[in-house]
Order: sequence, then structure tokens, then C-alpha cells
Amino acid sequence: MGLFDKLTGTKRPETGVAPASPDEVRAALLALNTDDVPYVIRDGGADEADLVAEWRLAEPAWQTFFSRTQVTHAVRIRMRLDVANHEVRALEEQWELQWVGNPPRLQMSTEYSRGPDRTVTRQWTIERGDSGRLQATETFRYDASDLRRPVRDAVLQSGWGWKGLMFGKL
Repeated sequence: MGLFDKLTGTKRPETGVAPASPDEVRAALLALNTDDVPYVIRDGGADEADLVAEWRLAEPAWQTFFSRTQVTHAVRIRMRLDVANHEVRALEEQWELQWVGNPPRLQMSTEYSRGPDRTVTRQWTIERGDSGRLQATETFRYDASDLRRPVRDAVLQSGWGWKGLMFGKL
């Protein structure tokens, strides 16, 4: 693996893992959709991709969670299945978010970037513990890799490579 592969997040499957068919890779990715995860993987035809993984920011069931925690970045991964090379070409895009009004509503900023997002946001509560000393307890954690990691792992387990992109076409 070269330096550029490391920067883009490109990974290869374990040796000896036979590549699955494109339909099996698509099915493995779509199987990640469950009600208890804050992201969705959907058809990407409208976004000029085969599949798209993104946070459920607009879904009413998750909107209160995201507004309460004041998440500041939206992440979307557009994916193209490259059948000839048995790899998924992935373009990760990020937008800065603002929460305005009461009740808070989502407003997209003009800040946009491409490439693997390394944003981590944490919230802590400071309170006195049983011993009477102050202690910090993590109450919320937002990590952009929480979206990328399960999607990439599903691709790698299917025997396909994950090719992260920063430039060029998907």
C-alpha cells in the first residue's frame, strides 16, 4: 500500500478471499440498513453513483437525535462498483451543517470537501462521582468513520477492494 492509498483510505481484501458477484456486493451493502443505525445505504442513480451511504439527517426518527447533539458535518459516500477490477470506487463528500431556529432545523453550509473525513466530535458531562471527585463521562460521540468503516468492511469481506477517491470521476 502506497502513501496515496493511505491518504485516500484505499484498502485491499485479505488474500485468498474470492471476489463475490456484483449483485452479492450490492446485497451485502444494502443489508447494512437496519433501523438502529444512523445511516442509510440507498440506490445512487440520482447522485450519479451505483450506491450512496449517508447519515439519516432528514429522517424524522433520527432528526431529533442529530439536532440534539448538534452534529456539525454531513457525510455522503458515493460508490461505483468497478466490476472489471473487483473494487468499489468511493468518493466521500462532506458539508458543514448549522442548526438554526427553535425548534432547530438543519441548514447546509457552502463549505464542501472531498476525500476521507477525519471529523470526530465528542460531548462530555462533568459531574461528581461516588468518591466526591469530579469525573467526565462521554455522553455523545460522532465519528465520520462510523459511516465509512461498516461500508468498507462489507466490501472487503466480499473480496472486493475499496478505492478511496479525492480527485477525478467516480
